[in-house]
Amino acid sequence: MQPVDIDYPRAREAYVSSIYTGPVFEMARSQFNSVADFLEIPEGQRDRLLYPKRAITISVPINMDNGEMAVFQGYRVQHHLTLGPTKGGTRFAPNVDIGEVSALAIWMSWKCALAGLPYGGAKGGVTVDVHKLSRRELEALSRRYMQEMIPFVGPHVDVMAPDMGTNEQVMAWFMDTYSMYQGRTVNEIVTGKPVSSGGTEGRREATGLGVAHLIFRSLERLQLTASNATAIIQGFGNVGSFAAIELARAGVKIIGVSDHTSCYFDARGLDVDAMVEHTATHGSLEGFSTELAFDPTKLLIQKCDILVPAAVERVIDAEVAAKLDCRILAEAANGPTTPDADAVLEQRRKEIFVIPDILCNSGGVIVSYFEWVQDLQQLFWGKSEVISRLKGLLDDAFMRVMERVEKNDIAHRTAAMAIGVDKVAKAKATRGLFP
Repeated sequence: MQPVDIDYPRAREAYVSSIYTGPVFEMARSQFNSVADFLEIPEGQRDRLLYPKRAITISVPINMDNGEMAVFQGYRVQHHLTLGPTKGGTRFAPNVDIGEVSALAIWMSWKCALAGLPYGGAKGGVTVDVHKLSRRELEALSRRYMQEMIPFVGPHVDVMAPDMGTNEQVMAWFMDTYSMYQGRTVNEIVTGKPVSSGGTEGRREATGLGVAHLIFRSLERLQLTASNATAIIQGFGNVGSFAAIELARAGVKIIGVSDHTSCYFDARGLDVDAMVEHTATHGSLEGFSTELAFDPTKLLIQKCDILVPAAVERVIDAEVAAKLDCRILAEAANGPTTPDADAVLEQRRKEIFVIPDILCNSGGVIVSYFEWVQDLQQLFWGKSEVISRLKGLLDDAFMRVMERVEKNDIAHRTAAMAIGVDKVAKAKATRGLFP
């Protein structure tokens, strides 16, 4: 019998490509390859930096209120554990798949490294429309998901957090489920919990506050005044709403806002407090106004000083990027700008000041880190200390990105990612490869 020659590298590449697919993952891969070229990382080291250490797929069966059983698909991706445990949110959404989750975990790795946190990136999720679940069904889904993940997570292995479709209550159910299996309370298994269950002051608003803080730093750098600035915010969930509140308090005029149900625009300025109150009462912006309704497909290209995409991935493509009429693009969402759009923004670098997502929305994971530290120590800080520490780390990261931009004359995203990727690459090189 003749031996069969197998091209192992090509076979592995085909296998890996069959797992990590989809437009969001291709975005993450493209961004990484560009930064790896800039850093001159050898080809033989790139796969270890890019591809996740673990990708877990599970079935999540629960009993529905109608007496039938439903099985949902769940995921958890742990990108690397070189610097410490992995860290990342868990989203419950209809479009969740392994490619999207993997991309989000990869971005989280660079985000944590840029912020100086002792984490690798992780992300998880369940493919489900939570709006179609009762509270009992949501609790059952949350607890079963965590129960299935127990062999793969832990306070020093992988620490979960909330994301799209999950909240403080879901994190409390996660924590309680894990604790029941351990026979003791383990607060530090998740972050983003209610303060009454070991959460930290300031976590709920941390991402939005961080977005606003970095916008203020950018305005200072551009010698612009907040009280004379206008802003448009796409996405009015936890991040977008708190960013809007903080910007409005500083005198920024919010002229456009949208969520998945409605879009409103008024050049004279919108009543942010009223919109927040309406959303708290009705669950969305739908029905807030008929006179101010606007075409959501045109919102991003309206003239403003500050544009904040705070919704989902890939909303700014090359066509939209060419039409943007803003001075600051603050990426509050993960991956809102495609690589093709980045090429356009590179040509418009002197016109548009980009705060890249791994910097702009890092306030959430920074305060999650604070929560994890407090839980481990069982020593809790006041809100003022949390916010002060948050702003300190954001300022440090912002300055390091700006220094890299000026030193190498590169785009802001390239600078931010280069800092994150380079840190992980050096840590892996120092530790070596076991065995």
